[in-house]
Amino acid sequence: MSRSIDIVEQQRLALQAELDSQKTPAERNRLGQFATPTALAQDILRYAASLLPTGEKVHFLDPAIGTGAFYYAFSKIFPKKRIAEALGFEIDPHYGEAAIKLWADSGLTIKLTDFTHAAPSPHFNLIICNPPYVRHHHLQNGDKTRLQVLTQQVSGMKISGLASLYCHFLGLSHAWMTESGIAGWLIPSEFMDVNYGQAVKRYLLERVTLLHIHRFDPNDVQFADALVSSAIVWFRKGPPPKDHSVVFTFGGTLLKPKLSRGVSVQELAKEPKWTRFPAADIRNRESRPTLSDFFQIKRGLATGDNDYFILDAKEITTRGLPIEVFHPILPSPRYLPNDEVKADHNGLPNIPHQLFLLNTRLAAAEIKTRFPSLYTYLEKEGKTRGTQERYICRHRTPWYAQENRPPAPIVCTYLGRGDRKSGRPFRFILNNSKATVANVYLAMYPKAQLAHALQRDPALIRRVWEVLNAIAPKQLLSEGRVYGGGLHKLEPKELANVDATAICQLFLDIEKPAHCRQGDIFNTGVKVTHLHSHPG
Repeated sequence: MSRSIDIVEQQRLALQAELDSQKTPAERNRLGQFATPTALAQDILRYAASLLPTGEKVHFLDPAIGTGAFYYAFSKIFPKKRIAEALGFEIDPHYGEAAIKLWADSGLTIKLTDFTHAAPSPHFNLIICNPPYVRHHHLQNGDKTRLQVLTQQVSGMKISGLASLYCHFLGLSHAWMTESGIAGWLIPSEFMDVNYGQAVKRYLLERVTLLHIHRFDPNDVQFADALVSSAIVWFRKGPPPKDHSVVFTFGGTLLKPKLSRGVSVQELAKEPKWTRFPAADIRNRESRPTLSDFFQIKRGLATGDNDYFILDAKEITTRGLPIEVFHPILPSPRYLPNDEVKADHNGLPNIPHQLFLLNTRLAAAEIKTRFPSLYTYLEKEGKTRGTQERYICRHRTPWYAQENRPPAPIVCTYLGRGDRKSGRPFRFILNNSKATVANVYLAMYPKAQLAHALQRDPALIRRVWEVLNAIAPKQLLSEGRVYGGGLHKLEPKELANVDATAICQLFLDIEKPAHCRQGDIFNTGVKVTHLHSHPG
């Protein structure tokens, strides 16, 4: 190639911007097309060079090459005398045809085809890829089954039907690698925490030697148009040596991270949430008390159509609907400036933005007789707007009946940001009212031991609530999952796994000696199940 590689890169960046502008964000999102920034691509190839034996000839493969960001970095970092070959796959001619012209005579071969259909040639010792981030619901059922079967045959990974396409790219690349070959994958970090990522993690621990995982700070989104938190996963083909440790880094850059820690494969095999590393120390986690010892935690109810089922008092009156089929429900957290919801004498939330949930199991015939206005609302408006045919509604009997979610004395917000002014990413709200909650909250129902204590001392719930709000933000963040831009989420099981040592101590302070065995010391790892009432 007669042109300077840096000049070609400038042309590539201009070409990338032009090609991106010719597609809608929705089209690119559906195909998972998010280009790798130049600086990041160069960091990745510099790191790759440090992992390969000095002087070894390099056979380079990028299974989703796009316009060639990684190939530019590869050509920039590796001297020509070390480059044996370079191959890239691109499924979309919109990018692939332009890339072929751009890199003509450079030594790069680009195949305009689907990598997952290509016959593997196992002689590549360097695979670098930013695979398409295509969510499972964009995969056709027939193609999804094909990918699951093929990925298991090639890599041993039994991928869930809920897995995104990048998991299959990673697994299928196994057949293209030489023994001791190096792979670096720029992928969403969610595989480290979610259920479908378990197969990927087993592969990384058992089939290859996992070397290093660098996770970017989620507040520093690598791809401006993709709301995902990114990680770079490095491994060498071949089983891990005995007593192997994996380097986990976080923040900063791949070459200059903010945090770093080695974690043994034995620790990783036991830990379901890898995003705890490198910050967390998980020793004695199995013996500590958790919120699940005190609360049953459920996601708030999913109505199927909030605008239809949740009304304010004025609209209920205007429509002439019977108030007896409505139940109070808390509004979105943004309408609750305070972390305590007080109640009036009827148990209704004492807040300006009062809302009510339509919830009845009466048969349509009885509704027609007793509440003609409600019957009209269900039969005419419900059908006109398509509510009755929505997924959640059509799987209920009757379609307008809601899930069973009694009022919970404490609720927790489901989504939060680590950079909130309060310093608390999630809010625990003391609910003194009879209001239920929608799925923007997690409802916390006291289990038997706590419920028994609350019967004797109702004021205890306030002290428990205060303890919950004093939980260190990093504890909550380490249990949840994170998305690009710093948006954090807590599922019920994740909140249930939060350390509850402080609540145990509260029980000790209040209950001892009547309700604690002599010698119970919770801060040494004794489970809360040792807390009990004396018979009678």
